[in-house]
Amino acid sequence: MKSFFKLVLANLTAIFIIIVGFFAFFIVLLLLSSLSETTEVKPDSVLTLDLKTKIIDSPTEDQEDLFSIDEEKEKAVLLHDVLLAIHNAKADHRIQGISIESDYIKAGITQLDDIRNALIDFKRSGKFVYAYGNSVSQSAYYLGSVADKYYLNPSGGIELKGLSTEVTFFKSFAEKYGIGIEVIRHGKFKAAVEPFLKDEISPENKEQLSTLLNDIWKNISRKMAASRKIPASEFKTITDSLYGYLPHLSLKYKLADQLVQKSEYDQLIKKKLNIDADKKINKISFAKYAEAQDPTAGKDKIAVLYASGAINSGKGYDAIYSENFVKEIKKLQKDKDIKAVVFRINSPGGSANAADEILFEMQQLKRKKPVIVSFGDYAASGGYYIAMGADKIFSEPNTLTGSIGVFGVIPYFKDLAAKNGIRSDAVTTNANSNMISPINGLSPGALTILTRSVESTYQRFVHFVTQNRKKSFEQIDAVGGGRIWSGVRAQQIGLVDELGTLQDAIDYAAKKADLKDYGISAFPAKVSKFEQIFSSEIDEDFSTRLIRNKIGKENFRIFKQMTDPNSKAAVMMEMPFNIQLN
Repeated sequence: MKSFFKLVLANLTAIFIIIVGFFAFFIVLLLLSSLSETTEVKPDSVLTLDLKTKIIDSPTEDQEDLFSIDEEKEKAVLLHDVLLAIHNAKADHRIQGISIESDYIKAGITQLDDIRNALIDFKRSGKFVYAYGNSVSQSAYYLGSVADKYYLNPSGGIELKGLSTEVTFFKSFAEKYGIGIEVIRHGKFKAAVEPFLKDEISPENKEQLSTLLNDIWKNISRKMAASRKIPASEFKTITDSLYGYLPHLSLKYKLADQLVQKSEYDQLIKKKLNIDADKKINKISFAKYAEAQDPTAGKDKIAVLYASGAINSGKGYDAIYSENFVKEIKKLQKDKDIKAVVFRINSPGGSANAADEILFEMQQLKRKKPVIVSFGDYAASGGYYIAMGADKIFSEPNTLTGSIGVFGVIPYFKDLAAKNGIRSDAVTTNANSNMISPINGLSPGALTILTRSVESTYQRFVHFVTQNRKKSFEQIDAVGGGRIWSGVRAQQIGLVDELGTLQDAIDYAAKKADLKDYGISAFPAKVSKFEQIFSSEIDEDFSTRLIRNKIGKENFRIFKQMTDPNSKAAVMMEMPFNIQLN
């Protein structure tokens, strides 16, 4: 028996040593992978945007897979760093030109606009911008069309088709399977709940979507046509006829300048650089070149506070979580080196309570330093609400803006349960103790009080907008009601102050704080792999990562809303859909 226990103890000890050793080895790998190498920019280099580049708005969007040490993975680069890289490359004698080699680019509409404008400015230096594609997405072509020359693979194509959005309806599905859904909303345009109420799109929602899509398409199609020197009417015919999908028609209708293989494209660049055909091109990615930039010089700082993703209560790092975000705002209040804050918002909204917490802290911050807001792809509903503590608001022309409205959705399963022989009885102490039941739905008093809660939240929403925008309740209510506007129209109706980029907002913040020599600091900082190991807040994400990966980020957001016990009876300020320039 004694020898048995010795054997067990020896095995347990060995297993423990192996686990500790593996853990220590894993930590060393993480530390080594986090060390950044010095980026060397060689003479006659070409700055290259390739398939491995992902443009992100906020450091929080670049959360690494904890167990990944793959150096060949997709490189995420902050939009601000990309723009800084293009700006610096314009005067960098080592950079001779820019090559866009991406069939599909992961970036939002407003991000592509900013990069496009930066490339136009870069071309004024006399340096070249070339683009090459195989099977090119519409977003990649929107960016690539700004190039001096666009080259297409002989068997490739360009996905030029215009914009659309498709709304899926669940009313009949819910009725068929016995799922009841209580919906409370304010605003006839608050289409987030429409899929649960109808089987077809409402005239109001169709109107706002049509106006929005046409505003965005008019803007981007005009730019593509101008870059390619194609008359607007002809460009519309090309798009309607899907000519871009056929390479010979892409060439015929001037969407591309030449049909060449990739190796032939590289030879054209070598010829442009005046280097021998057998020599290698010194290509440097935007990600690597951005590493060589130093936007943090200067003692005085302008902080760029990034709010990217859905707005949630509590803790977390993959979106906007009120508890974490409030901590970041308080850091900015206390940091004496930070003289102004640019609040970069790229959010479709979310929890009304969490948005209210964030707005309050931003209002306190505004009392101590200038707060300038810059809108990205989305500043809708709760994303617009949290901007109401700003001194000034800059929006991109294509930003999805407004959606001033609130709603609540409460599912219940009485009929579904009955069909499967399930019922429930509740024992209560008060009239509405069992106000929300997963089987029986809302109690009579719950519906009344939740409706009042939605109305009260809407009144509070409009109140803060009237204060910030200096308009009457009636004026804001007329353009509110959950309606979404493009940035261009939002400026026309007074929901934003100016159309401009993140850099425009930074420049204005510097002027407001009377700064000439200053650095840029990003908040919140990216969470490293090493920090993830010891963070209980990240651990919670591991349990749901499998579901998110299987059903996709957007579907997971809906799934979380419907299943999270913390969201029961929660009032939401959220945009009903996302629009991607695919």
